[in-house]
Amino acid sequence: MKIEVVTLFPEMVAGALGFGIVGRAVERGLLSVGTEDPRNHTSDVHRTVDDRPYGGGPGMVLKPEPLLAAIRAAHARLPEGSPRIYLSAQGEPLGQAMARELAALPGFLLVAGRYEGLDERVVELGIDRELSIGDYVLSGGELPALGDERSNVEESFVAGLLDWPHYTRPELFEGLAVPSVLLSGNHADIRRWRLERAVIRTYGRRPDLIARGGLAPEASRLLSEFLAARVPGTEDRG
Repeated sequence: MKIEVVTLFPEMVAGALGFGIVGRAVERGLLSVGTEDPRNHTSDVHRTVDDRPYGGGPGMVLKPEPLLAAIRAAHARLPEGSPRIYLSAQGEPLGQAMARELAALPGFLLVAGRYEGLDERVVELGIDRELSIGDYVLSGGELPALGDERSNVEESFVAGLLDWPHYTRPELFEGLAVPSVLLSGNHADIRRWRLERAVIRTYGRRPDLIARGGLAPEASRLLSEFLAARVPGTEDRG
């Protein structure tokens, strides 16, 4: 099997491959793992891979240009049919059945996010599937930790909801624009949009979270409005 990992910390991945079952599989030639650092796809002297989120808030968002370039470069080294997987708190939970499904593939690409996550346009253009290893927050796809002091109250799962989509510069990327509300400067509208997208995303991807914890009154109203306005047969992409 061939696996590629897009990560800002390739040394961390390489170091972990020398131990245990995975290390023995690599040693015996049963598994090959490569890495791709998005910093190698930057053009500025500081090798910048992150920027502030549109609409404000804590943390940084990984920029679309270097991330998508790294994904495309790594994916080109994989066998045909290898999916591009983003390790994300917004993804479908990883279970044993899914692990067996992945093990049967010729290969796959893993994208280890950092900070507040990827610019949503990277997900739209360069990701086939999002997977989560559990209902808790990690600093990235490598090791668990928390950063900004506000992150622990604004992250996924704290309010029983998945996170909203994040965007950073540039405003237009490969034909996809940042939602206009995030450029408006109207904090009330931005807060409402983010809550609405979090509610809709949770309803579409993880309805069990809503069934388990319920919704606050404003979130419940936004979900009711969405369901009332939804056109039959359409699917939420947020």
